[in-house]
Amino acid sequence: MPQVPHDPVPVPAPPAGAADTPADPTPQIPAGPSLGASADAPDDATAPGLETAPTEMAPSIPSLEGASATGTGLEILLAFVRTLPSTPGVYRMLNAAGEALYVGKAKNLKKRVVSYTRVDRMPGRLQRMVFDTRSCEAVVTHTEAEALLLEINLIKELKPRYNILLRDDKSFPFIMIPGGHAYPRIVKHRGARAKGNAYFGPFASAGAVNRTLTTLQKVFLLRNCTDSVFSSRSRPCLLYQIKRCAAPCVGHIDEAGYADLVAQAREFLTGDSGALQVELGRRMDAASQALDFESAAGYRDRIRALTAVQAHQDINVSSLTETDVIAMHRAGGHSCVQVFFFRGGQNFGNRAYFPSHALDDEDGAILEAFIGQFYDSFPPPKEILVNAALPNSDVMEEALSLKAGRKVAVAQPQRGDRKNLVEHAETNAREALSRKLAENTAQRRLLEGVAEVFKLASPPERIEVYDNSHISGTNAVGAMIVAGPGGAMKNAYRKFNIRTTELAPGDDYGSMREVLTRRFARAQKEDPNRELGQWPDLVLLDGGQGQLSAGLAVLTELGIDDVCMAAIAKGPDRNAGREQFFVPNGTPFMLPPNHPVLYFLQRLRDEAHRFAISAHRAKRSKAIGQSLLDEVTGIGAARKKALLRHFGSAKSVAGAGVADLQAVEGISAAMAKKIYDHFHPGD
Repeated sequence: MPQVPHDPVPVPAPPAGAADTPADPTPQIPAGPSLGASADAPDDATAPGLETAPTEMAPSIPSLEGASATGTGLEILLAFVRTLPSTPGVYRMLNAAGEALYVGKAKNLKKRVVSYTRVDRMPGRLQRMVFDTRSCEAVVTHTEAEALLLEINLIKELKPRYNILLRDDKSFPFIMIPGGHAYPRIVKHRGARAKGNAYFGPFASAGAVNRTLTTLQKVFLLRNCTDSVFSSRSRPCLLYQIKRCAAPCVGHIDEAGYADLVAQAREFLTGDSGALQVELGRRMDAASQALDFESAAGYRDRIRALTAVQAHQDINVSSLTETDVIAMHRAGGHSCVQVFFFRGGQNFGNRAYFPSHALDDEDGAILEAFIGQFYDSFPPPKEILVNAALPNSDVMEEALSLKAGRKVAVAQPQRGDRKNLVEHAETNAREALSRKLAENTAQRRLLEGVAEVFKLASPPERIEVYDNSHISGTNAVGAMIVAGPGGAMKNAYRKFNIRTTELAPGDDYGSMREVLTRRFARAQKEDPNRELGQWPDLVLLDGGQGQLSAGLAVLTELGIDDVCMAAIAKGPDRNAGREQFFVPNGTPFMLPPNHPVLYFLQRLRDEAHRFAISAHRAKRSKAIGQSLLDEVTGIGAARKKALLRHFGSAKSVAGAGVADLQAVEGISAAMAKKIYDHFHPGD
């Protein structure tokens, strides 16, 4: 990257009322697994906001023509400022390639952007951003909240290098009760929502969902089987025998009775468990008085299960119908943000995040940036409790309310049960951060050991491990896993479908060549200057001298001579603990069986093996579900079903004549000829 001149270019004094000059931030700490590096924004900058659909806002938000020039970034910004209005909006700074360097929102565009022209008072990070700027664009919004929403939309789409980026893309699981069925099932759900279904959550983890589903089955006896299994049952399954399903599949409960169970489950998930427990107790007493002791025992078991759930909710507040508790703790220049989910007076679990930030960033500013992006993937709750005041709380509340379509409150409780909950979340954040720092320290020692074993100049920041998986050469895939100072970097994992058709079945060397060629050719194209962190310090191949030779040949062909590569192979009888390591121009060696680096490299190799096998199994399962008829253009589900019903198999369809094909209902003469020509191209 070009260096900023030591003598800043003189700048005319900014107009009266310009924003204050950006403060000089401290160096960035290493990025955690959740948030990426943030831009050092001006004093009045606020956190990135939330996503809103561009199509909803576009008709009412005018765009301004961007300024571009062949001069310096400072000259471009000065020209850009003269075109800006004093209204809310979003601005973008672009480099020579048209890529976004930074996206920011402002209550007053002119005042905000003019502050970037004072390069003599800016830190080096902002000076580099201004120096690389070659064009600017702006969009005017009606309010600052709209600007906040649009800003996060653009950040998510463009991923500017100087913005805070929420890298944890894991979706939260929900519990779903589908609509449109007389006997709806209750299942775990991730992804998009469909109209007509009821969703309850979010839950912090799949484990929290599974525990709740188990409770719901015990208390409400709702089915969880698929509709196809439900429709084909002729006798109750095991879940009915262990009293976790009412067996509606065979008529052991009528539609009205099952609908009553579903309504009770909805009440429980929305927080009305107290009234439900009273109602179950009343029914138990009534059944007992009627001498229906079997039904009374069933109600008793359901009450016990419900009581057990309530007994474990020791930090619940009954009034928290829809609340998230977010608390942060800082230590050693790092921080952890804990998020607790409360729905209907129940604790739906918690999750920890580790954002990256400057050392002098205030707690409120960090929380504001976190909240703005955290609620991008799902609607915010009615209430958010935090342990530090947000600098722009009013704007954040307005933006969250716009996204949710209802009022959203952000508060810092000062007393009572809500304050106790926030303190509880902060305690969990403190403990999680302590564990993370301890893990990072241990990981750093292991990386130092790796550097010593492979004679690296410094501990590796990025290790890539490669493996292949196939069965007799079919459905071959390659896999890459990545590890660094923070442990496994799962968002960087990649799988490669082997495309080369000339490879002999089971040619592991050829597969490794293809994977490495695609991987490093892409790195050369996307990150030629190695500024984006895509280049590894160590490449470890699962295999022996053959894999290493294939990998080294790829690096030589691509002109790469500064990437360290090694291979790890199991020793005699493929016994773990007797691995051999192969290095270029060196003798294979083994590490002592109790060497900590050996255990570390074994875990990396095993993780690559696991990931490769998972990718292979997924590809194989997909191939098994495919039919020869899927390859024929114009054959949909109905025609395929008719053909299979008539001929019995896809293979028989492929061998059928035109007249036989035309005899199938729904197959015209033209379609019959098309199918025949597909399977007999030479005729």
